Amino acid sequence: MSAEADLHHACAELGTILFTITVLDPARALVWRSYTSHPTEYPQQGTKPQTRDEWFINCIEQKNTFVANTAPEFAKHFFDHELITSMGLGSACNIPVWDDQGVVRLTVNLLAEPGHFTPGKLASYHKLVAAARPALLAAAA
Repeated sequence: MSAEADLHHACAELGTILFTITVLDPARALVWRSYTSHPTEYPQQGTKPQTRDEWFINCIEQKNTFVANTAPEFAKHFFDHELITSMGLGSACNIPVWDDQGVVRLTVNLLAEPGHFTPGKLASYHKLVAAARPALLAAAA
């Protein structure tokens, strides 16, 4: 099993329903999906434009984990919010992963039922992502 799949399964044990990994491609101003738990709704290799918005500044430039525990909180940031909510998902978390130079290379994206991302669960997710960091960065290179 890959590092991505191992992390996916560990996060699923904590209650994550939709799990994706998105790699940043600044040269083309795109992000692309390198791993997905739901290939029908969110196909691997799917791309979207990289936009320097409030989410980008917070999560990518400032390296903060983005957490929205209700659909209205993430709807203003995610163009696909209707698809997300149609899947019964009501909370989102994006954890940035940066390289040794401090540049964010990818995000681990977790979605679950409303109110899922409590401080205790966030601490557990951060530990899992930190442990997987070297393998995730190697896979995204």
